[in-house]
Amino acid sequence: MTAAPEVLVFPDLAAAAAEGAERVATICARAVASRGACAVALSGGETPKPLYAALVSDAYRRRVPWERLEVFWGDERCVPADDPRSNYRAARDLLLSKVPVPAEQIHRMPGDTADHQAAAAAYEETLRARLPATADGWPRFDLVLLGLGDNAHTASLFPHTAVLRERERAVAAEFVEDAGMWRMTLTVPVLTRAAETVFLAAGAAKAAAVHAVLEGPADPDEVPAALIRPVDGRVTWLLDAPAASRLTRFRRAGGA
Repeated sequence: MTAAPEVLVFPDLAAAAAEGAERVATICARAVASRGACAVALSGGETPKPLYAALVSDAYRRRVPWERLEVFWGDERCVPADDPRSNYRAARDLLLSKVPVPAEQIHRMPGDTADHQAAAAAYEETLRARLPATADGWPRFDLVLLGLGDNAHTASLFPHTAVLRERERAVAAEFVEDAGMWRMTLTVPVLTRAAETVFLAAGAAKAAAVHAVLEGPADPDEVPAALIRPVDGRVTWLLDAPAASRLTRFRRAGGA
């Protein structure tokens, strides 16, 4: 039976991001102690920026085993690496340029490749070459960081898109009408097989989506983030008070 998610509520995004940094440090150190490396998938959007800022502070520069990380992305906009919309660029500028992860261990999604399907297939090959495999053959991340859109999408799993039903590929590319662009994303089978998944969501605009995911019942076509239920792992939600404002069962689970 799938374990219930842990839901922690904080007064503001800064406090939630601080807890996120603590968890990143702990999970990465534990993975490195266990198997000598830690595979992490980073998220995009605005919400993780305070988390990245916390991770480059002196406290976490010393605690995170940066040299042993293998860094990937959960999704990417199909734009050049230096485009302001690029998830890679945000993580590079705010985090990766400030910590000692070896360049060869940073694996950006090649969103600017003309053949998006071939690029997705190549990224899957990289995952399979660099990550351990689950018993049923899927690449297994030690940690996946995810955000949540106000339409309840996560990574680039958007409502009513074909990728929600993908069960053969680890990485997929699809033109997303709602976003008006091609997106590349890890698929549900990979995201649900991570050892640890941490969602970070903030703001009143996310409250309806948070409620739909956590207190459904939710139609996965309408609420894609509801698909992220671990096969053999744990999911934690770190929320600020506005994002959690419509919850009933979890209001007292954290610090707000």
